[in-house]
Amino acid sequence: MSTYYIWTVGCQVNVADSGKLAAGLRRLGWEPTDAADHADFIVLNTCAVRQQAEDKAANKLESIKFLREKNPDLRVAVMGCTVGPRTDELEARFPFVDVFAQPQQFDKVISVLDMPDDDTGGEFWPSVFPDGDSESKAGSAFAYVPVIEGCDKFCTYCIVPLRRGRERSRPIAEVRREVEAHVARGVHQVTLLGQTVEAYGKDQPAVVAGTEHADLFDLMQAIHDIEGLSRIRQLTSYPPDMTDRILEGMAALPKVCESFSLPVQAGDDATLAAMRRGYTVSEFVSRVEKIRQLMPEVGISTDVIVGFPGETEAQFQNTLRLLEELRFDKVHVAAYSTRAGTFAAKRQPDDVPQAVKMERLHAIEAMQKAIAFAINHELWGRTLPVLVEGMKPGREAGVEQVTGRTRTAKLVHFDAASGAHGMGDLVDVRITHTHPWSLRGEVVPQATPVSAGLAH
Repeated sequence: MSTYYIWTVGCQVNVADSGKLAAGLRRLGWEPTDAADHADFIVLNTCAVRQQAEDKAANKLESIKFLREKNPDLRVAVMGCTVGPRTDELEARFPFVDVFAQPQQFDKVISVLDMPDDDTGGEFWPSVFPDGDSESKAGSAFAYVPVIEGCDKFCTYCIVPLRRGRERSRPIAEVRREVEAHVARGVHQVTLLGQTVEAYGKDQPAVVAGTEHADLFDLMQAIHDIEGLSRIRQLTSYPPDMTDRILEGMAALPKVCESFSLPVQAGDDATLAAMRRGYTVSEFVSRVEKIRQLMPEVGISTDVIVGFPGETEAQFQNTLRLLEELRFDKVHVAAYSTRAGTFAAKRQPDDVPQAVKMERLHAIEAMQKAIAFAINHELWGRTLPVLVEGMKPGREAGVEQVTGRTRTAKLVHFDAASGAHGMGDLVDVRITHTHPWSLRGEVVPQATPVSAGLAH
């Protein structure tokens, strides 16, 4: 029996792509193996958002080089964001790799196997869905579903549009079929994925008369009635794409969770312009206010880059004030680093000292820790529905440590009798302890267990 090994690094889109590739390989009769040195076919699904991720893939390839030398029949493919439109340099550096494929080029990966099949991929591979035994890290009760590929924003620091190409949306009917397939195998929650997920549908025909094209609300509405589906999430948001129609529609759909990942990157208009983010601070604030008006208990996380080329102390203080004003549930902060191939690397000198970058990073981390603790402390004593995401043995014999999330994506830990809860179960939990990054609680007994497919 021929075996394959898939190594995945990067975002949830890569996780979903690896899951789809694994399902396609199994359909062709291949079996998975956990060890690269036992595989007949090795696929590296790579990330290039940061140089560190690309270096990690290069190091992995060096180790695979020795496996290829020992086994000349071994076939090797590299896919994902490391692979751009031109592969000359990669082919010269790694001549033992059989094929380099950009994201979504499943047919190119499969082509090295020389196996006849009526459907070997194509963009989005519409006839193949992950089946639960794939590389998906979300677990059997949760699934990531890419709905739009690529990015048209071209921020100066970002390599993604150059590697993943322009925005292309999947047809609504195709996405619905995939969600139905996931739910049929026991999935209760799907996360709709895109580099800018609210851009979904600009290249798809209108669903509602009077609109120019389909949008994310149309897609969510199309999957909302699937029986057994409990929660719908989305990643990642981009302010200018978040129309009132989309936000108001999401607020009206009970299965759509009140949770957003909404990167701001900077709280200063000059810095945002230098980044080419496409919006001003006031425009960003208006979107946050609209979301909170529609969903008062919403959870919002954001991303921030400190030390961007040319960032002054005054500009950084503007970012700090914005974060203090908006009070996000979570802030992912990173110190700027040059990414080869981007506009910033070519035209915007990295002129902020590393020590200053780290001071600014730590200042945001310290402030956000206090904000997150205050926000979470307001949940003390409340009973919240938690969807179980994982279980492991607890400190006491016969008691499991259970982990799940609220609708607003708060991480909750609680103890339960062994075997009482499974992945995807919906449990009422009374919050008894609050921390900046998570909550802890105790199960509120129910006369009848709640089915995740019947409650949200």
